[in-house]
Amino acid sequence: MPRTSDITIHPTVLIIFGANGDLTKRKIIPALYNLFLEKRLPEKFAIIGTSRTKFSDEKYRDSLLEGINEFSRKGKAKEEEWAEFSSHISYQAADINNVDSYNEFYSKIKTLQEEWKQNASVLYYCAVSPDLFCTIAENISKSKLENDKDRTRIIIEKPFGRDLESAKALNANLLTIFNEQQIYRIDHYLGKEVVQNVMAFRFANTIMEPLWNRTYIEHVQISVTEQIGVENRGSYFDNAGILRDMIQNHLLQLLCIVAMEPPVNFDADLVRDRKVEVLKAIRKIAPGMIDNIAVRGQYGSGWVEGKEVSGYREESDVSADSNTETYAAMKFHIDNWRWQGVPFYLRTGKRLFESASHIIVQFREVPHNIFSNDERNLPKANRLIISIQPDMAIRFQLESKTPGLEMTLNTVNMTFDYSGKTKTDSPEAYETLLLDVISGDQTLFMRADQVEAAWEVVMPILDYWENNKMTNFPNYPANSWGPENAEALIAKDGFHWINLPHKNKSKQ
Repeated sequence: MPRTSDITIHPTVLIIFGANGDLTKRKIIPALYNLFLEKRLPEKFAIIGTSRTKFSDEKYRDSLLEGINEFSRKGKAKEEEWAEFSSHISYQAADINNVDSYNEFYSKIKTLQEEWKQNASVLYYCAVSPDLFCTIAENISKSKLENDKDRTRIIIEKPFGRDLESAKALNANLLTIFNEQQIYRIDHYLGKEVVQNVMAFRFANTIMEPLWNRTYIEHVQISVTEQIGVENRGSYFDNAGILRDMIQNHLLQLLCIVAMEPPVNFDADLVRDRKVEVLKAIRKIAPGMIDNIAVRGQYGSGWVEGKEVSGYREESDVSADSNTETYAAMKFHIDNWRWQGVPFYLRTGKRLFESASHIIVQFREVPHNIFSNDERNLPKANRLIISIQPDMAIRFQLESKTPGLEMTLNTVNMTFDYSGKTKTDSPEAYETLLLDVISGDQTLFMRADQVEAAWEVVMPILDYWENNKMTNFPNYPANSWGPENAEALIAKDGFHWINLPHKNKSKQ
């Protein structure tokens, strides 16, 4: 797996573009701080924040401390530990569009390397609007800041393009400046502890491989549901929609991890080769078939936990007659020997009944029932439940005899649970991913061909939806499980969406 103990971590300079933004405050700096506390950062490191806003170093550090105290899994920072960590942080106001601003970065890097008496790995984190990715890359090139191909890396946040054409153009532009080995395209879902454990669960246990195919698996469900609405992202979301925002990246990546063939080893490119194979094997959608395999929805007003909430079209910065989908469900088939005939159902949406992410592998029923026909005694099909959030657990549901004089069956759970101490100590996704960037490990990052293959999968649906507007939006109320035709999508195959009960929530 990534992050092996024999990796040498060089002195590192991290330059964060968009250093005054929400992502930096909530995710990037808390992740780096936690890595620092666990002594996972190199001894010699520097963090340079940059944005248009003018700050002194001290004022900028104070703003970051507020984020640490609110968002770090370690809790509020201790004074001495924060003082030591923050001494590595500086700030530089700069205009990203002005190439002259980058000369100061060059001077700072050179000064640090002279002080350390070592060359450093230089990481450029683009925590900015996607339309600035190419501008930053081009200005880095013009300033000769990417001169060491082995130690210079650029980190790109999603969305990576808004369709296949723009993704190809962005890749082409970046690859004229950086090698593929220098580009780290982040999908934070791939850094989640349980998601990584799916690979360990599959490939480190002999018992799973004979069962992991069309002979024993009936279907797979991947759900990422959110109780919140679009919050303060109305302007972005209304130009994106849930298909672009979630399915093209997060959910298809989860599908790849479930469906991929075992790699020869955990070399980054071998793992990513296997994921690309899955995307390439997803059945092409025939013209006129979109409505048979994909459903979209948009939330209306309603009540969430006793509070009245607005419909999507009443949200800030959203068009009053918006046709943007806030819910999507679809069915894919993977045309290869392992998965032929096994449907993969994906769903995601906002303002749903609860926030939860899980993968459910539904096994086939026993071929012959030897128990009585009393419904209580009918064995249920086995089910593997991989809960990503809010619970972190892997549960295998099996049938067992209930203690007593009668042969009564009951479903029992074999559970690996991250709750308690394990959950507290589990790193956040950004900690895992940032450490991999520092270490130079690309296993959990998307390669150019992988990004483009994912866009190829969803483009027929995206094009159809954009050219065929819905006339019944909004079509599901807030605090529901989505539009009725989403249940019909899976019910026509004889299945139903599986909603997992969590504490303080009842199954509906």
